[in-house]
Amino acid sequence: MTFPYKLVATDLDGTLLRGDETVSERTREALAAVTAAGAAHIIVTGRAVPWTRHILDDLGYEGLAVCGQGAQVYHAGEHKLLTSLTLDRQLAGLALSKIEAEVGPLHLAASRDGLEGEVLVGPGYQVQEGPLPYLFVDDASEMWTAPLNKVYIQHPELDDDALAFAARAAVGSLVDVVMAGAGVVEILPLGLSKATGLSLAARRLGVKAADTIAFGDMPNDIPMFGWAQHGVAMANAHDDLKAVAHEITASNEADGIAVVLEELLRSAPVQPVR
Repeated sequence: MTFPYKLVATDLDGTLLRGDETVSERTREALAAVTAAGAAHIIVTGRAVPWTRHILDDLGYEGLAVCGQGAQVYHAGEHKLLTSLTLDRQLAGLALSKIEAEVGPLHLAASRDGLEGEVLVGPGYQVQEGPLPYLFVDDASEMWTAPLNKVYIQHPELDDDALAFAARAAVGSLVDVVMAGAGVVEILPLGLSKATGLSLAARRLGVKAADTIAFGDMPNDIPMFGWAQHGVAMANAHDDLKAVAHEITASNEADGIAVVLEELLRSAPVQPVR
């Protein structure tokens, strides 16, 4: 059997993971089948390595993972950070001041760099319930004492779309602003995206964009869809991602990744026995 793609790139939250942070048995089997057919599976997530590692370990995943919105390329089998890009803290501070000049005070959190980098949460920032660890700080200035991958912003009144739009308009030439999930608007180094991290990882694997199918659910997946040959949005995806997707599958709760991969496997030509 010849699978039509050499690389299957999947986002985590809202895509590969169900709401309880598990991967269904059906999806596990579909990914195992495509890797047995010769394709590589690579996880491409906005989560930094410390928030991703336990999921990779549970999957028995030993390949490369792109983490931190493309900032980190992580070798799961070797538990090694291969590349890591940090956010210029002085530039980030300037960007925040410009955003606040337009929309008023923000609530902040920040992701520190490294294999053990903590996520620091400042006063007023609302975190989602779940198993991911946070370190609360009383003084937001504590966030700036070590290298960061990203800064998270929230506004007491603006919703995610409005905040991301206003922030992008205020600082689009200084940093990148992406919406990565409900309540998750992020400030990143200018030019950084899932596409840049995925292209680095693909180069290490000897795979090209033309050989790649990608799955996602949020606007931060748009660059990855632009890079890959085929982009598949989940049924639960943000409308902005659906608008640029080549295909829309079932939701993350309904094994949307498996639905597409199983169909591709069924239609893949069988190589003749020599």
